Amino acid sequence: MHAAADGGLARVRVPGGRLTATQLREIARASASYGNGVIELTSRANIQVRGLGPDGGFAARMADAGLLPSATHERVRNVLASPLTGLDGPGGGGIADVTPLVEELDRRLCARPALAALPGRFMFALDDGRGDVAGFDADSGILPTGPDEAAVLLAGADSGLRVPLGGAVTVLLAAADAFLAEQAAQDVTVWRVSELHDGPARIATRLRAVLAPPSGAAGPGSGGAVPEPGPGRAGGTGEAGGGTGPVRPRAAAFGPVGVVPGGDGARVALGVAVPLGRLTAEQAEALADAAAGGEIRLTPWRGAVLPGLRKDQVAGTAARLVAAGLVVDPDSPWIGVTACTGRPGCARSLADVQADAALVIALSGAAGPSGSPGPPDPDGPAGSRGATSPGGTGGAAPVAGRAPGTGTLPVHWAGCGRRCGRPRGRVADVVATGDGYRVELDGTGRACAGIEETAAAVAAARGDL
Repeated sequence: MHAAADGGLARVRVPGGRLTATQLREIARASASYGNGVIELTSRANIQVRGLGPDGGFAARMADAGLLPSATHERVRNVLASPLTGLDGPGGGGIADVTPLVEELDRRLCARPALAALPGRFMFALDDGRGDVAGFDADSGILPTGPDEAAVLLAGADSGLRVPLGGAVTVLLAAADAFLAEQAAQDVTVWRVSELHDGPARIATRLRAVLAPPSGAAGPGSGGAVPEPGPGRAGGTGEAGGGTGPVRPRAAAFGPVGVVPGGDGARVALGVAVPLGRLTAEQAEALADAAAGGEIRLTPWRGAVLPGLRKDQVAGTAARLVAAGLVVDPDSPWIGVTACTGRPGCARSLADVQADAALVIALSGAAGPSGSPGPPDPDGPAGSRGATSPGGTGGAAPVAGRAPGTGTLPVHWAGCGRRCGRPRGRVADVVATGDGYRVELDGTGRACAGIEETAAAVAAARGDL
């Protein structure tokens, strides 16, 4: 529990963003019973619940729902995974289904007493090869470069190490061990690998020593670690692998929104954007009710994916979600708009940035809360904005088009200069100044006194004017 201006704030870790419908319903009901009913989705695909009182009942409810499997390791269960992994089939963008690795990593992490000492910001990432989460600067991550090989990422960069997928979890945990060892060797206390002196290189050196198998012995999984990608080895010159040389991950700007074709052709997934990443308890219940497959996958873009929908369920499901105030249209003006907590939840904030961001969206001419003209057609043109980096190997489905006012650049509203929750990559910043906002992009800015002036500056920054 953390103290905030609007009461207690609890973080619920959701490794890989995977929730059952039952668990999401329990979060919704507990947030309404113990807090203010606001559920925030985070950039680590976790959950925050606000406005909690001193009663410890919320934690007990989460434990009963299976969301607190280890009290000792709760703060270090930060695991990102590609939200569409295993859903969109061959050619969909992923190389390997990392779903089993998420479960293995969480189980083995919680079983290692020493790793409870990891900082609460240390993060793991399991990218399935499409390059969607590899660029989130995880401390310990993998990016598949072939059907049974993955690049090891340290602080979001290619370490040069290659491992078989069957040994990936062993390597990820070894990197966490190496972080703690290097932190002790440097006699410092830091949050992330990037904050250590020469952290990625020193940890890679420790990993080589740990992973190099004795002569005639096998390494982790099968085949051991390959220190450097040699000529002709799939190392990935692009963001999501392929080719030769080091992989260079970049964070994807947008998550999947709209219909994602399934691998078997019979079922699809539906990407759902959550305006400003904030769910009411009622909206969370609506998402749980819409989960035909019983699963909800949260995304680091503060949205969700609903797997396993039959094509004949899509229109009705989408209409109910839009009626609840959620977004299923990849061309909605809400796409790519984020905001910090702002007033009244944050004492540092100079403005109610959530309300002001929503007002600017309304001024853009959005039709209703989602800006969606109607439910997506699962048999029509591809209607999902794919969660991939520019130049990657592909993602869900390409963007079908953009409505006027949407723009192509993410925009982040911040109540103060700290800019909490700001997405990675190129972003237009809208920073409260106390007497208006300053809209900044690429090192230049414009002071705006009123909301109409701010809206015009945001539209110009996003490329619409």
